[in-house]
Amino acid sequence: MPACAGMTGIVEIYMTIIQRLYSFLSQPEIDPAVTELYRSCVAQARRVEFYRDLAVPDTVDGRFDLLLLHVCLVMRRLDREGETKQQLFDLMFADMDRNLREMGVGDMSIGKKIRPMISAFYGRAQAYEKALGESDEALAAVLGRNLYGAAQPDMEILSRMADYVRRAVAALDKQPLADLVAGRVEFVTP
Repeated sequence: MPACAGMTGIVEIYMTIIQRLYSFLSQPEIDPAVTELYRSCVAQARRVEFYRDLAVPDTVDGRFDLLLLHVCLVMRRLDREGETKQQLFDLMFADMDRNLREMGVGDMSIGKKIRPMISAFYGRAQAYEKALGESDEALAAVLGRNLYGAAQPDMEILSRMADYVRRAVAALDKQPLADLVAGRVEFVTP
């Protein structure tokens, strides 16, 4: 029996290696333009003005939520460009997976960490979309809940952030869809 137990362990190790290799090789190829689009969202979300002037918490959660906001806005503009939207979504969560691994999260815990992030993405995307069709106060309230969490800045900061989001949406709406699909996006200044 001890020999079988040893073989079982070796088989499990080989199966894990094969699964990782298959997962790596079977990932869909991401269009370089989508990669550039994602990089632009990351760069915008890292702008110091959000943290310094608009009081977004400079934490892992604050940075995640700010990135999520910008990806949501770009995906909103992409509208019927399903393939580009899906690749942008896939790339964002592949990046989240990679970042979690770099922070030391083990293979067995990755799914437990990513699932709530995906759920947060969908919840926030719906909340932002709904609030964009409502008043500035409604948008500020949604931003306060989702972007700021427990930090809860004063109403002036929330109003300024809501103004930024409205300006960003207007600027994205003016950009040719072909530019976005080609990976070119211009965000407004926070």
